[in-house]
Amino acid sequence: MIASIYKPVLSLRISVTDRCQLRCRYCMPAAGVPFCGHDEIISFEEIKDFVAQLQVAYDVRKVRLTGGDPLARKGIVELVAMLSELGIPDLALTTNAQRLASMAAPLKAAGLDRVNISLDALEPGTFERITRSDSVDATVAGIDAALEADLRPVKLNMVVMQGINEHEVRDVLTFALKRGCELRFLELMPIGYGAELFEEHFVPTKTVHRMLTPAFELTSYPRTAGSSAQRYAVRATDGVEGVAGFISPCSDQFCSDCSRLRLTASGRLMGCLAREEGHDIRPMLQGESSDSLLTTVRQALGCKRSGVHFKQSVSMAAIGG
Repeated sequence: MIASIYKPVLSLRISVTDRCQLRCRYCMPAAGVPFCGHDEIISFEEIKDFVAQLQVAYDVRKVRLTGGDPLARKGIVELVAMLSELGIPDLALTTNAQRLASMAAPLKAAGLDRVNISLDALEPGTFERITRSDSVDATVAGIDAALEADLRPVKLNMVVMQGINEHEVRDVLTFALKRGCELRFLELMPIGYGAELFEEHFVPTKTVHRMLTPAFELTSYPRTAGSSAQRYAVRATDGVEGVAGFISPCSDQFCSDCSRLRLTASGRLMGCLAREEGHDIRPMLQGESSDSLLTTVRQALGCKRSGVHFKQSVSMAAIGG
């Protein structure tokens, strides 16, 4: 019997656009940011080629499409279908769900497995304060459409901020449990425009725990190697059960076994969200460079954060959330 060849596990987050319908305060200013020109954005063919080349040397378990908002990229359903042909075990997409109500079913039909949806608040006033938009109803409609289309598990992401939305943590968790969604509480990161909010509005995970425990019983699951979230079985006082996760890059970093790489919409490969090092790989994909893509990937994987400090001035919209 011929032994199977071991391949290191790899998870990819691929930004397909830096454009977004919302203007979340921790991501960009009200006026937005300068966007990449159409000729600067990585093509669908380049994205598929990138993933296919990595599959030769790595066990690519997860590919998640991000932005900006990936649903703002024309032809996104076509890209999902192209990547689905590669047999990726977990093909996902992160979105603000503003356009998801009409796109959930086509995305599922194209081969998308699941979605992550940003939901920082349910109260219209709080939602507008964070996103500078009064469109919380569109996000909720997108969540319901994702569930109807069976894009499960539907994971909701809430960035908790002191004095802004921390009073909603119980309500958003209740909302998620009743719909069968998994809510993940994220610590605010001092990245790009988020750095301006960090000192005043940062809430550590342990504080969110204390906010929840009077109304919810939390029982931790064993941590999965390489996972950014510590997951908990949740039981509310009214008996509703489900799962919640906590992502704590500032108070409890998880860098030691991280196997994620990020590809920005402009073709920059990043090994760590907290470090500004990056590699332009588009010339390699276009045949204009003799540099080895796999050598560059190995270099990027070696650029994980070793300390507690973030060194990232680029906005999340430009990197890919």
